Amino acid sequence: MTSEEKDTYKTIKNPGAETLFKEKGSKFFGYAFPVTSEDDVKNVLDDLKKQHHTARHFCYAWQLGKRYDSYRANDDGEPSNSAGMPIYGQLQAFDVTNVLVVSVRYFGGTKLGVGGLIQAYKTSAQLALEASKIVKRTINEEITITFEYPEMNTVMRIIKDEKLKIVSQKMELDCEFVLSVRKKEFKRISELFKNTYKVTLKNDDT
Repeated sequence: MTSEEKDTYKTIKNPGAETLFKEKGSKFFGYAFPVTSEDDVKNVLDDLKKQHHTARHFCYAWQLGKRYDSYRANDDGEPSNSAGMPIYGQLQAFDVTNVLVVSVRYFGGTKLGVGGLIQAYKTSAQLALEASKIVKRTINEEITITFEYPEMNTVMRIIKDEKLKIVSQKMELDCEFVLSVRKKEFKRISELFKNTYKVTLKNDDT
């Protein structure tokens, strides 16, 4: 991975359109969903099982985490590694995370064999991801700054110039802002605030 890739990740914003792939009578309905937890995965699978209550197999793979931290592939009764891993391979090919891809199979009466299944599930996952809008996001970290009211204009100017997002703010005796900063800009922005008169960085371990 290049340093730029580590600073960004790709995901999908909304569920993709349902896709259908047919092979020797079997039907493979493909779906891609944005997910951020295993609970999300379970909820989606529960909904699909209600929608396709007569389907034989619900094979899937997911990848989670902005840094592509964890994944799982499930064959759901198909021969080992013939369904979940080909689906996961497409998550890798499209380089997406926080995404669940499910292929729902209705058996058509003709066995496809392991090679045929691998190809069918791979195609179903590919179609599902192609039917989804993939977006690029930045990996951000948070900076907490404290300052007094007279410094407000200076702080706001830096926030505006650097296009920083204010996550939260407290206005009491003094002001405390939590800012979201793109990972690769973190050190530079921290220095910018550190060098600003009467602005303090909380939890400063740089």
